[in-house]
Amino acid sequence: MFEYTDKPATSLIGVLLLPGFSLTELGLLSDCVTELNTVAAAPLYELRCLSMDGLAVPSRQGRALPVDGRFDPEQSFSLLLVASTRLPRPLAANDPVVAALSAQARHKGVLGAVHAGAFWLAAAGLLNGCRATVHWSMLDTFAERHSQVIASSNLFELDRERATCGGGAAVADLLLHLAARQHGHELTATVAENLLLDRVRGKDDRQRVPLKNRVGASQPKLVQAVLLMEANLEEPLTTDEIAGHVCVSRRQLERLFKQHLERVPSQYYLELRLNRARQMLRQTSKSIIQIGLSCGFSSGPHFSSAYRNHFGMTPREDRQTHGRSVLGEGN
Repeated sequence: MFEYTDKPATSLIGVLLLPGFSLTELGLLSDCVTELNTVAAAPLYELRCLSMDGLAVPSRQGRALPVDGRFDPEQSFSLLLVASTRLPRPLAANDPVVAALSAQARHKGVLGAVHAGAFWLAAAGLLNGCRATVHWSMLDTFAERHSQVIASSNLFELDRERATCGGGAAVADLLLHLAARQHGHELTATVAENLLLDRVRGKDDRQRVPLKNRVGASQPKLVQAVLLMEANLEEPLTTDEIAGHVCVSRRQLERLFKQHLERVPSQYYLELRLNRARQMLRQTSKSIIQIGLSCGFSSGPHFSSAYRNHFGMTPREDRQTHGRSVLGEGN
């Protein structure tokens, strides 16, 4: 346990739950708060769940959760987090949540968001000039809609009095990082240990699971080759060029890919480019030809043919089928 000469004041954490929030992410926040208070033997934090109308909010898992009260923009918080996993439609300044957050920003304290929550903060102009992140699957849309925000693919971002994270387990990393700033790393290290976290990840950790975590650290040449591919989607390298850059023969490179990824380098590279194209089709409003060119396809017909062979539909058909993703699902 930790001893305080003077008991610190309790910091109020508000979580504004929007429809489609994640019970898992909220549970992680709650567990971290409980463990911080337990280890410190002091009420360091109070977690309060809020909704716009004070009524229960439907979660992503389908269960409606009762809240502690209605969100009052005139109340101050040490930390206020906007929580949602839904990609919203483009938001106007008169959106009730956006307007309420604009009013809340007049108070001191950290304003933040979890998963997709940063869309509302950005629409209120509260992330202008700041580094911010959302869940990786929505990052292209976020960057396209909010060019005044520095979109990041990191686990979480802390920029001035703004805190955003991609969701999932990153909510624990974000909260423990903020707690360490306030109460020291010794406390949060103990909390992480009690929660069976191997470490508190830093804000510079990436959201996507690195390939080396899937194939093991014993395959550095394979990891280097894939990183080269990911960095050169617009102008693809040849298999010989990749082999040369990582200092192995073409045959060795092909054997590594076949053994660990069950495909030859050219096939893996093509799938990377096509998956990137599909994400852009569904998450941005860029033209199909722009997307094809940015993913390394020399012409529209070449892109369309490769896309249809891999996904069973053309890029245009995919966009028409999933066009709602570009606009969002609504609030």
